[in-house]
Amino acid sequence: MKTDLAKTLSIRGQHGLFNYIAQSRTGAIVESFEDKKRSNFSANAGITTLEDISIYTAEGEVKLKEVFGKMHEVLKEADAPSAKADAAELQKLFAKAIPNYDADRFYVSHMKKVCEWYNQLKNYASLEFVTDEEREAEANKEA
Repeated sequence: MKTDLAKTLSIRGQHGLFNYIAQSRTGAIVESFEDKKRSNFSANAGITTLEDISIYTAEGEVKLKEVFGKMHEVLKEADAPSAKADAAELQKLFAKAIPNYDADRFYVSHMKKVCEWYNQLKNYASLEFVTDEEREAEANKEA
Protein backbone atom coordinates (compact mmCIF):
# COMPACT_ATOMS: atom_id res chain seq x y z
CA MET A 1 0.00 0.00 0.00
CA LYS A 2 1.32 3.43 -0.92
CA THR A 3 2.12 6.07 1.69
CA ASP A 4 0.24 9.37 1.48
CA LEU A 5 2.72 12.06 2.51
CA ALA A 6 -0.17 14.54 2.79
CA LYS A 7 -1.44 12.42 5.72
CA THR A 8 2.00 11.61 7.15
CA LEU A 9 2.77 14.02 9.96
CA SER A 10 5.75 15.22 11.92
CA ILE A 11 4.81 16.79 15.26
CA ARG A 12 7.16 19.19 17.00
CA GLY A 13 8.61 17.66 20.16
CA GLN A 14 7.45 14.12 19.31
CA HIS A 15 9.63 11.24 18.16
CA GLY A 16 8.77 9.58 14.87
CA LEU A 17 6.03 9.97 12.30
CA PHE A 18 2.28 9.87 12.63
CA ASN A 19 -0.56 8.99 10.28
CA TYR A 20 -3.49 11.42 10.22
CA ILE A 21 -6.69 9.61 11.22
CA ALA A 22 -9.33 12.31 11.69
CA GLN A 23 -9.97 15.85 12.78
CA SER A 24 -10.99 16.31 16.40
CA ARG A 25 -12.72 19.20 18.06
CA THR A 26 -9.39 20.69 19.16
CA GLY A 27 -6.91 19.40 16.58
CA ALA A 28 -6.09 16.05 15.00
CA ILE A 29 -6.29 12.39 15.94
CA VAL A 30 -3.11 10.63 14.80
CA GLU A 31 -1.61 7.16 14.93
CA SER A 32 2.09 6.51 15.50
CA PHE A 33 3.76 4.60 12.66
CA GLU A 34 5.98 2.78 15.13
CA ASP A 35 3.66 1.51 17.88
CA LYS A 36 0.22 2.21 16.33
CA LYS A 37 -0.92 4.14 19.43
CA ARG A 38 -3.49 6.84 18.76
CA SER A 39 -3.20 10.32 20.23
CA ASN A 40 -4.94 13.66 19.98
CA PHE A 41 -2.79 16.73 19.32
CA SER A 42 -4.05 20.28 19.42
CA ALA A 43 -3.97 22.41 16.31
CA ASN A 44 -1.11 24.50 17.74
CA ALA A 45 1.14 21.48 18.44
CA GLY A 46 3.38 22.19 15.45
CA ILE A 47 1.95 19.61 13.04
CA THR A 48 3.56 19.46 9.59
CA THR A 49 2.78 17.11 6.71
CA LEU A 50 5.77 15.56 4.95
CA GLU A 51 4.14 16.60 1.66
CA ASP A 52 4.87 20.24 2.59
CA ILE A 53 8.58 19.75 3.34
CA SER A 54 11.38 20.41 0.84
CA ILE A 55 15.15 20.63 1.06
CA TYR A 56 17.24 23.42 -0.39
CA THR A 57 19.41 22.84 -3.44
CA ALA A 58 21.52 25.12 -5.61
CA GLU A 59 18.64 25.29 -8.14
CA GLY A 60 15.79 25.78 -5.64
CA GLU A 61 13.93 23.24 -3.55
CA VAL A 62 13.34 19.49 -3.86
CA LYS A 63 10.23 17.91 -2.36
CA LEU A 64 10.80 15.29 0.33
CA LYS A 65 9.09 12.65 -1.84
CA GLU A 66 11.87 13.09 -4.43
CA VAL A 67 14.57 13.11 -1.74
CA PHE A 68 13.29 9.78 -0.36
CA GLY A 69 13.27 8.34 -3.90
CA LYS A 70 16.86 9.41 -4.53
CA MET A 71 17.93 8.10 -1.12
CA HIS A 72 16.34 4.74 -1.97
CA GLU A 73 18.28 4.63 -5.27
CA VAL A 74 21.53 5.10 -3.34
CA LEU A 75 20.73 2.91 -0.30
CA LYS A 76 18.85 0.14 -2.16
CA GLU A 77 17.36 -2.01 0.65
CA ALA A 78 19.69 -0.76 3.41
CA ASP A 79 18.55 1.58 6.17
CA ALA A 80 19.69 5.19 6.17
CA PRO A 81 22.32 6.13 8.75
CA SER A 82 20.87 6.62 12.23
CA ALA A 83 20.50 10.00 13.89
CA LYS A 84 23.61 9.10 15.90
CA ALA A 85 25.75 8.80 12.75
CA ASP A 86 28.59 11.25 12.36
CA ALA A 87 28.17 14.31 10.16
CA ALA A 88 30.60 13.06 7.49
CA GLU A 89 28.57 9.88 6.91
CA LEU A 90 25.33 11.85 6.54
CA GLN A 91 26.92 14.41 4.21
CA LYS A 92 28.37 11.60 2.11
CA LEU A 93 24.91 10.01 1.71
CA PHE A 94 23.26 13.29 0.71
CA ALA A 95 26.15 14.16 -1.63
CA LYS A 96 25.35 10.94 -3.52
CA ALA A 97 21.55 11.24 -3.35
CA ILE A 98 21.18 15.02 -3.86
CA PRO A 99 24.59 16.19 -5.09
CA ASN A 100 23.48 19.81 -5.43
CA TYR A 101 22.02 20.21 -1.92
CA ASP A 102 22.66 23.65 -0.39
CA ALA A 103 25.10 23.01 2.47
CA ASP A 104 24.49 26.52 3.81
CA ARG A 105 20.76 25.91 4.37
CA PHE A 106 20.40 22.11 4.64
CA TYR A 107 22.12 21.34 7.94
CA VAL A 108 23.31 18.06 9.44
CA SER A 109 20.42 18.28 11.93
CA HIS A 110 18.02 18.33 8.96
CA MET A 111 19.83 15.34 7.42
CA LYS A 112 19.39 13.39 10.66
CA LYS A 113 15.66 14.12 10.67
CA VAL A 114 15.26 13.12 7.00
CA CYS A 115 17.16 9.86 7.64
CA GLU A 116 15.00 9.13 10.69
CA TRP A 117 11.83 9.70 8.62
CA TYR A 118 13.18 7.59 5.75
CA ASN A 119 13.83 4.66 8.09
CA GLN A 120 10.38 4.99 9.69
CA LEU A 121 8.68 4.96 6.29
CA LYS A 122 10.83 2.07 5.07
CA ASN A 123 10.19 -0.04 8.18
CA TYR A 124 6.58 0.81 9.04
CA ALA A 125 4.92 2.04 5.82
CA SER A 126 6.10 2.19 2.21
CA LEU A 127 8.55 4.16 0.12
CA GLU A 128 5.97 4.19 -2.69
CA PHE A 129 3.96 7.38 -2.46
CA VAL A 130 0.45 8.40 -3.44
CA THR A 131 0.53 10.85 -6.34
CA ASP A 132 -1.57 14.00 -6.63
CA GLU A 133 -3.59 12.33 -9.41
CA GLU A 134 -4.35 9.29 -7.23
CA ARG A 135 -5.33 11.53 -4.35
CA GLU A 136 -7.63 13.53 -6.64
CA ALA A 137 -9.22 10.38 -8.09
CA GLU A 138 -9.88 9.09 -4.58
CA ALA A 139 -11.51 12.40 -3.58
CA ASN A 140 -13.72 12.31 -6.70
CA LYS A 141 -14.72 8.71 -5.94
CA GLU A 142 -15.82 9.72 -2.41
CA ALA A 143 -17.82 12.73 -3.64
